[in-house]
Amino acid sequence: MKREYDLRKGKRGPVIPLPPEKVRITIRLDRDIVDHFREKVRKAHGGNYQTLINDALREHIQRPGLAKQLGAEVRSVLREELEKIKASA
Repeated sequence: MKREYDLRKGKRGPVIPLPPEKVRITIRLDRDIVDHFREKVRKAHGGNYQTLINDALREHIQRPGLAKQLGAEVRSVLREELEKIKASA
């Protein structure tokens, strides 16, 4: 190592710039959520827990009607069961 370094031409910021589609934010998540994703990465012997969280959010966004669809299916099954009860009474 040198005793002194010339940093006059140095630049501030990350060594590797972020890709343009990535945005740096600060977000607070519950510890159990972060622990869950970190554990998945640990069990997979590598990876990035932030990428897993990103993937989970993307999957959620791409399926916005899941709760509505599930509700419709439950109502349909309930109607069928009620019809069976009425028919047998």
